[in-house]
Amino acid sequence: MSLICSSQRRGIHLDQSELLCKKGCGFYGNTAWQGLCSKCWREENQREKQKQIQEDWALAEKLQREEEEAYASRHQKAQSQPTITPFSKFEERKTKEKSSKVNTVTKFFIPSTKTPPKKGIVYIPSPSSSTSRQSCVDSDHATREFIDFLKPLKSGREIFKQCRAFTESMVYKRVSIERGSSDHVESVMDEVEKYMMTRLYKEVFCPETTDDEKKDLAIQKRIRALHWVTIEMLCVPVDEEIPEVSDSVVKAITDVIEMDSKRVPKDKLACITRCSKHIFNAIKVSKKEAASADDFLPTLIYIVLKANPPRLQSNIQYITRFCNPSRLMTGEDGYYFTNLCCAVAFIEKLDGQSLNLSSEEFELYMSGQASPHWTQASGASSCSPGSAALSQVHERLDMLTGLGERQERVMEKARQLESDLIDWTDEVEQKVQSVLESFPPETQNPTATTASGTSAAPSAIDSDNVENELLPPPLQPQVFAG
Repeated sequence: MSLICSSQRRGIHLDQSELLCKKGCGFYGNTAWQGLCSKCWREENQREKQKQIQEDWALAEKLQREEEEAYASRHQKAQSQPTITPFSKFEERKTKEKSSKVNTVTKFFIPSTKTPPKKGIVYIPSPSSSTSRQSCVDSDHATREFIDFLKPLKSGREIFKQCRAFTESMVYKRVSIERGSSDHVESVMDEVEKYMMTRLYKEVFCPETTDDEKKDLAIQKRIRALHWVTIEMLCVPVDEEIPEVSDSVVKAITDVIEMDSKRVPKDKLACITRCSKHIFNAIKVSKKEAASADDFLPTLIYIVLKANPPRLQSNIQYITRFCNPSRLMTGEDGYYFTNLCCAVAFIEKLDGQSLNLSSEEFELYMSGQASPHWTQASGASSCSPGSAALSQVHERLDMLTGLGERQERVMEKARQLESDLIDWTDEVEQKVQSVLESFPPETQNPTATTASGTSAAPSAIDSDNVENELLPPPLQPQVFAG
């Protein structure tokens, strides 16, 4: 994936050969399969497994030959020394135990001819014993791999029972394996996929044994940090001022978000396909001509950035692991899914050079210390229409940034004023306290005259006078009849 810049056009260009399998088979590749399609990936793995099986088989044959030679040598020595001692009995028992262990390893690769085959396993005679042994080894190896895969699953035992019942019915009941038409087979596979994946969704989607959740959080954080990326930076040929285009963009965002609510891989793929078709429609209406691949990928990146789909990496991995491989290798579903994987990879590696920005500008935008300012003049020379609306948006963003700075200054002054008020209050309290300490309160009169002319009771100041008891009682007013 590379960024092509020229005086007429600046945008993201993806060579279609990059979407195809690296083996050159013509099918679509996938980053999860190291750029191979599912067919080539399966063949590559099969070759590796076959090589490992052959090495294991050679080791088993070597151990068997060594044991046979050792046993023949011991047997020859035993015949030449017929005297039996307690030590020789011990050696014989030890030899038998060792032979039993080696035979156990050998039996792991070779079916026993002395015991009947276990239920559910049928050994088909072959002109070549080596071919029969190889078939048995492959069967055992596949069984072990299947059991290891099912162990972490809650319903793994039940799945194994059902699969074993199916194989037994095929072997003993001689069920016909005549295949129908390709459409019929595809329909059956779709229904089986729907049933199985709906039942197992909670167990196999974003399992704890993988790092899918970690990748989800990383891409979600990355997309949030790239919220400032504009249509003009990606050279997206979409004019959102046109109502039909705006509606298509909203539908595309809705579809890619809705992907997380589906359980069946086929349904998740359908969401990606619908999203992509809405993108093509938006481009077609904006340009008044058919969209090209160079128009589609930048617009898909823009839609993903605007939508920030939930659990994006988990959904991609789920589709890769459990979807019918033929859907990912060919057809429009495979094409759109491959482009989505490319869009996510581009977002993960996006830098200033990809957007024709300096590293300093890119870091400022990523940290939120600045926002891109696109004037209408620069927008008119870009490859995207709708520059007037974008300029208005950026002007409002700059206005909001200015308001934020003004609010920060007002808050700073408010905090300073609050601090000054606290200092002033403390200063006033100190002055009042100083005045009170410098001027003690004056002594009041021992008696006070009431409004009626009578004297009030002695004040508390006379309570310490020891001669109070010797004084005559106070005069009481008398009333004379006149």
